[in-house]
Amino acid sequence: MTGFGAAAAEADGCRFSVEVKSVNNRFFKATIRLPEELSTLETELETAVSKRLARGSVMVLVRFVPGGSVAAVEVNPDAARTALNALMAALPNHLRDRATVDLGALLAVPGVLRTDGVERVVALARPVVMRLLDEACTRVVDMRTREGEGILRELARFGDAIETALAAVAARAPQSTQAFQERLRTRMNNLLAEVGATAADSDLLREVAVFAERSDVAEEVARLRGHLVQFRQVIAPSHAEPAGRTLDFLAQEMLREANTIASKSQDVEIARRVVEMKTAIDRIKEQAANAE
Repeated sequence: MTGFGAAAAEADGCRFSVEVKSVNNRFFKATIRLPEELSTLETELETAVSKRLARGSVMVLVRFVPGGSVAAVEVNPDAARTALNALMAALPNHLRDRATVDLGALLAVPGVLRTDGVERVVALARPVVMRLLDEACTRVVDMRTREGEGILRELARFGDAIETALAAVAARAPQSTQAFQERLRTRMNNLLAEVGATAADSDLLREVAVFAERSDVAEEVARLRGHLVQFRQVIAPSHAEPAGRTLDFLAQEMLREANTIASKSQDVEIARRVVEMKTAIDRIKEQAANAE
């Protein structure tokens, strides 16, 4: 499901902002983008997001603008002075007055930059960023909830279509056997009439019994009804657990039963109803990919 949420705040002169974007995915996948100073928070942020959003490709973008007395990296003046004096001392006397200093190279000397300020930045940022992340996730959930309400109505409609078609299949199945018996009797009588014979009822009943057993779909109808009951429970508003993967699984099982009904039956009306069921099931699978 798609969603977007953002939140921003200031603390001790520093500005923080968090954006959370979510798009459809069968599984949960988080991408965390942080300023280098806050990179140690990546695992904490991913864990926090996974508790709020169970499914989807989620991108978290954190922005940080330092201010006030906070600095992630500080220059150690004593170390810089020592390094500069050592460099100058290494030069011949006649070159010292004309020598220039590359500040980038000087800062690269071990000890010139001290990063003990990073810990202070992270300590300051952690509670603020986690709070902003929670606020942004709440906005994402709100947006996804509104989208989910529309998906719920569609899923309920598809469930109704399957239930209607299944009821027609259950009602038609006994009539299919009776129709086969009539067709078989007519065919056998026509063939045997050419030689002046008639079909024995015992032979006819035996063929009808074989057909009835081979085309019996009562078990598949019962299982599909059971799946529909589970389907209704999963999409019910009272169902608090994530439903996307469960819906996908139920759709696969319903499609399996519908295919078995189609392969067993030779009745045109049942075949037409199976097509209606499979169409609705495919729509459920499509929506299940968008549902959490």
